[in-house]
Amino acid sequence: MELVSSSRSILPSCNRLVAPSRTAAKRDGKRGLVCVLRGEPGGCSTEQKGAVEGRIRRRAALTLLLATPALSVPFSAHGKTKGMNPYDERRLLQQNKKIQEANRAPDDFPSFIREGFQVKVVTPENYITRESGLIYEDVKIGTGDCPQDGQQVIFHYVGYNESGRRIDSTYIQGSPAKIRLGNKSLVPGFEEGIRDMKPGGKRRLIIPPELGPPVGPSTFFSAKQFEVFDVELLSVEDCQRRTIGFYSDVVCS
Repeated sequence: MELVSSSRSILPSCNRLVAPSRTAAKRDGKRGLVCVLRGEPGGCSTEQKGAVEGRIRRRAALTLLLATPALSVPFSAHGKTKGMNPYDERRLLQQNKKIQEANRAPDDFPSFIREGFQVKVVTPENYITRESGLIYEDVKIGTGDCPQDGQQVIFHYVGYNESGRRIDSTYIQGSPAKIRLGNKSLVPGFEEGIRDMKPGGKRRLIIPPELGPPVGPSTFFSAKQFEVFDVELLSVEDCQRRTIGFYSDVVCS
């Protein structure tokens, strides 16, 4: 009898040493969560309450982070608004000059520093920037009256891209260009720049993409970028429409 009684007193202590199963652990976890949320007195141990409360705090913090898009905005915007390092700017200027020298651009050709979608145009102080974005320098001031709509302008020009590569030239073609103003035959920035020139004048135009030519396989321009034109206005002619029978044309002289 004493042996049986002794064995019975040993069994409960042995059962307490056995680790609970996973199912039991999950059941205890759920019960602990219910106890914490409902505030049942004596329903949870201190360890259960602490574990469940910690798990709730972690889930709440993760939910807040994922549900708040504003938290991710400063990190993505910082890289786009960050100013360029002066060292990087000098390095890019040196690279541009080497490329321009290889393309045999004029010595005083402007430089273009690109940082993402932003472009910085580096020119001497004598260049003028208009509200439209057109940048120009008068190399030589002509004499006479500026051209008006309906008149024909006769001019020479040399066109360059940002790297200083020549893309077109009337000097090489052997004859100047002849265009009537006011009928949208010229690039918007080019027409704006030549309107207030006087015959005999020379001007360098730096045309932004917004005032530039269309792009595509049928043009000299393959991308939206700044274009540079050295323009020499030779003369301005008056134009008149004449009609002979059923034939009508415009004569300029």
